[in-house]
Amino acid sequence: MQILSKKKKPTVGLAIESDCLAAAELEVNGTLAVRKHGVASLAPGIVREGEVVDVEALGEALKELFSRNKLSPNVRLGIANQRLAVRMLQVPVIEDRQELETAIRFQAQEHVPMPLEQAVLDWEVIGTTQTDTGEPQLSVVVAAARRDMIERLLAALRAGDLRPVGIDVAAFGLIRAIARDGHLAAAQPSYEERASAEQGEAAAAPQAPQVPARMLCYLGDITNLAVARGPDCLFTRLASFGLEGVAQRLAERRELSLEEAHQWISHVGLSAPLAEIEGEPELVEAARAVLEEGVARLADEIRASVEYYATQDGAVALENVIAVGPGTTVPGLVERLQATLGYPFAVVCPSALSRFDQATAARLVLPFGLALEE
Repeated sequence: MQILSKKKKPTVGLAIESDCLAAAELEVNGTLAVRKHGVASLAPGIVREGEVVDVEALGEALKELFSRNKLSPNVRLGIANQRLAVRMLQVPVIEDRQELETAIRFQAQEHVPMPLEQAVLDWEVIGTTQTDTGEPQLSVVVAAARRDMIERLLAALRAGDLRPVGIDVAAFGLIRAIARDGHLAAAQPSYEERASAEQGEAAAAPQAPQVPARMLCYLGDITNLAVARGPDCLFTRLASFGLEGVAQRLAERRELSLEEAHQWISHVGLSAPLAEIEGEPELVEAARAVLEEGVARLADEIRASVEYYATQDGAVALENVIAVGPGTTVPGLVERLQATLGYPFAVVCPSALSRFDQATAARLVLPFGLALEE
């Protein structure tokens, strides 16, 4: 589902974070591959928590990134900020699409935390359920974004000489990227389960494997969370705290630039004993302390999101957490989250990105998913 959409090819998936721009252009030639890509640092203050602060500066940075890497100007951008809302609604089955949209908009007024006249709204039917009385109803995912926020993003794209062909919810792009290799599919029954079914339940109707719910956790400058069941997004929530917040704390305490702070965080990590890490001991200790504080806060944010998701109507129990993004390259960070939260974590990277180094591949997961055709 895309908030804005029109077909043009080739298309570049574009992710804009507070500290980085990442773009991926795909090629299909028997197999899917990243044809071109670009990753570039972004100066502090241009983008904050997913929102554009300086339109012209972002436009210049985009122009440089796309020119240097000879990328197509047709882009599909992912958005993740506090001025975006995604909700799951249950509406009656209505055949006429215009009448269905009217019903969805009417119900969305009660669930979307912004005036709809100030928002861009899109929706998609992802399944059917039944009411308590057995009446069929549609499960609809609705995305709404503040119009002024969208307009600033579009202005930055235009300033960078780019043509937007779609603005998508970043979480949806993540789900497409991970679903591509089957990581969100139903687990296959074991040999014992198949044998039991053949011996004792031969007369019963065959049951399709139950697709579990999994949480996708994008560890970037902010933390983007999504619960997916197969290719469908059941829930998404943004935690404004992430690697950028950790780096800012270290930068302030040790009078470093944000770029230097990010480098020290990746260098020190959470796994190696401090005595074995090269560098000024006081700086190494400061980086470790900031990371310890950051991962504790991050775990609290994820736990709160899981608890909030569990209160939603029709919430499905989570099987595990799939971690992606730059934070997965910080040694020991994912393992610490797993130990703190008690959920099994898996670090996943799409096979189409396997030729890249770990840091680049982690940055390209989101733009790769955004560039994929739905």
